[in-house]
Amino acid sequence: MYKLRSKGFTLIELLVVIAIIGILSAVVLASLNTARSKGNDAAIQSNLSTIQTQAEVDYASNSYYTTANSYGSNSAATTACNAASTIFADPTVANAATQADSANGAGTVTCNVAAGGSAYAVSAQMVTNTGNYWCVDSTGFSGLKTAALGSATHC
Repeated sequence: MYKLRSKGFTLIELLVVIAIIGILSAVVLASLNTARSKGNDAAIQSNLSTIQTQAEVDYASNSYYTTANSYGSNSAATTACNAASTIFADPTVANAATQADSANGAGTVTCNVAAGGSAYAVSAQMVTNTGNYWCVDSTGFSGLKTAALGSATHC
């Protein structure tokens, strides 16, 4: 006759299912990390775009890239993203620079204003390819560069 078989799964069946779940979760986690990096790159681009827009608003008010009406006047070039007397002291710009720095983790964010406030440039290192930098400047340029900004006031 027929033997009664116990209801349940064999050890082999359970191990196969666990292995399949493990492989699928590894694939999903790898995809999530890529999406997170791309999201950080998009955040960097967005924050630098905010800086560019606010700088043009300040320029329309002051005819130069400083916030003289609120923070004094700019007398020397600077590389600090929160330097007093420049557009980077503007709260909107300072916050966007801080957020870009936060988005790229240990990357580099460089902010420069020419003496007298005639020009500016901001560059932030990208996350997905650390050899690339997103750069915006007072000429209206906004794009990817393969070299760091340094002390230049244009990309």
